[in-house]
Amino acid sequence: MLPPTRRLYWIDDHALEATATVLAVRDDAVALDQTCFYPGGGGQPCDHGTLTLPGGAVLPISRIDPDPGRVFWHHAAHPELAPGLPVTLRVDAARRLALTRYHTVLHVLNTIALRDHGAWITGAQIEASYSRIDFHWEGFSPALCAGLAEKVNAVLARNLPLHARYLPEDEFRARPDLLRTLEVSPPVIDGKVRVVAIESFDEQACGGTHVPTTAHVGRFTIYRTENKGRLNKRLYVRLDDTLEGP
Repeated sequence: MLPPTRRLYWIDDHALEATATVLAVRDDAVALDQTCFYPGGGGQPCDHGTLTLPGGAVLPISRIDPDPGRVFWHHAAHPELAPGLPVTLRVDAARRLALTRYHTVLHVLNTIALRDHGAWITGAQIEASYSRIDFHWEGFSPALCAGLAEKVNAVLARNLPLHARYLPEDEFRARPDLLRTLEVSPPVIDGKVRVVAIESFDEQACGGTHVPTTAHVGRFTIYRTENKGRLNKRLYVRLDDTLEGP
């Protein structure tokens, strides 16, 4: 039985390169002892990038399948791949940054939506050029979007630091304020739940990657809305490339 893959992106959200050791090979996928690749989850897709072999061969990575034992199978095939082989992982930095910016701004948006309108997340999909988020939102009107965007941008401009911590499961269960969805519970790993905080603004359970401060996000707009049911409302959001901070 293989040990769980060590998640380097949980140690450092901004880890983009790492060495790893091949633990097993099956079909067109390889298991490694550790990875800097986010495997996908919470609406954020998996990282793309490369795996480089000692001989110099560079293999593209665009799919990762976590198994029930928390082993991440990176989809790549090459005759040199074998247990014990050292490899180098490199994440597509531009794509990771884009996904990370969108993931962070959705934290700000969902906090304001819940705080001011009682809206709970029902789904999300993060992309590198836009994102969408669905809410159970009674009384929603597109006329609210301009005010929402103004509030989100005001938070982003405050340059608030982000950091993650791990709460024991029983402590997490006693903090319903850390939830943003009504139907999906965050994963409990080794008896703990990962919580991401935007300092002086919000904390919520999350396993994704985020920028160092809110000023790294850019300016936010809501450019489209859809009705996905009587109370299920979908917002499409976009960020520009103008950052407020460093």
